[in-house]
Amino acid sequence: MAVRPGDRLVLHPDVALRPERFGALAYHFGNRRLSFLKHPDLVAVVESLDGERTVAEAFDVVGVEEARRSSFLSALETLRSSEMVRAA
Repeated sequence: MAVRPGDRLVLHPDVALRPERFGALAYHFGNRRLSFLKHPDLVAVVESLDGERTVAEAFDVVGVEEARRSSFLSALETLRSSEMVRAA
């Protein structure tokens, strides 16, 4: 199932983010997967996913423009399928 703007997500508790010049590395200590978050705005969105606000509200907080939101939803779906983020 695709990530939707109304979904509430959180960073998986077994995931650590390491800031990098390009964005961040996300490492899952449980399944040992590594993901590259290739833009600082995506990192900011992931960090703002607190389980209380929706994905759309996180986009608003970070200032993600409407034209870019579909690519961010796709990126979040990839992170969800690799268990980097999960439903709140």
